[in-house]
Amino acid sequence: MRVTGDEDRSTSGRRRRPFSAALKATRDVIVDLSELNFADPSLMIDLACLAQRLRAHGMTLSLRHPQPHIHQLIEMVGLHRLPSVLVIAPRATGVPA
Repeated sequence: MRVTGDEDRSTSGRRRRPFSAALKATRDVIVDLSELNFADPSLMIDLACLAQRLRAHGMTLSLRHPQPHIHQLIEMVGLHRLPSVLVIAPRATGVPA
């Protein structure tokens, strides 16, 4: 699943269909956040609910490549602390692996 652009309460309706589809997943769910420019806590709440429901079925939610300010929001609301959430941050460029 990919979340792009700006996400807030006013755009929550467009999240419903992909989030509902993710709930029917038979394996771990990966959410690409690399093109997410803005998010308010409503997206974090939706992601937390999704993660908890996936965990009930033995699956995890991976949040891939959030931009630094989105990663800060994830940490501020504590989403990264949920047992079923894995945050995969991009490697810094110019730094040897």
